[in-house]
Amino acid sequence: MYPDTTPDSTLSGIRMSDDVAAAEAARIIADAYKPAPKTPTAYRDDSPLPRFGDTPPVLQPDRRIVPAWAAGTAVAGIGVGAAFVGVGCGVWLACQGFAAVSLTSVLFVTLPIAAVAGVFAAIGTALRSLRGVHTETHHHYRGPVRQENTTTKTYGLIARTNNEHNG
Repeated sequence: MYPDTTPDSTLSGIRMSDDVAAAEAARIIADAYKPAPKTPTAYRDDSPLPRFGDTPPVLQPDRRIVPAWAAGTAVAGIGVGAAFVGVGCGVWLACQGFAAVSLTSVLFVTLPIAAVAGVFAAIGTALRSLRGVHTETHHHYRGPVRQENTTTKTYGLIARTNNEHNG
């Protein structure tokens, strides 16, 4: 079932002597451990550079492929991040202001607001006085008037109310 592996076996029908087999084995081992051929891993441009001025441009193709949705997401992320930084700075500044509350700072903030409110109140008062005095009495309802008096009494542990009508 398995081929005979004794030294007397033949390889492709040809019998090898021990010397030829040892030489062939040495050749196979030498081929396996022979150094690889020298292949360049870097390129050095030895062309002469100009004595002064800029180096001439060299074409460097860009092969990056970025999908439009990824670029849009990146730009949106940068915008949202910048917005949150701005909001955070505003909150920090407001907290710093609240921490440094003094009479001077409170007056500095509230006096202009009070001045504007006073100006609006003065304008409203002036406009009200320009409308004139309304002296006529105007009744919306016509007809008989009935007056009733109601007496309310509340008593007991749980409040109970009794109303009595007098009229």
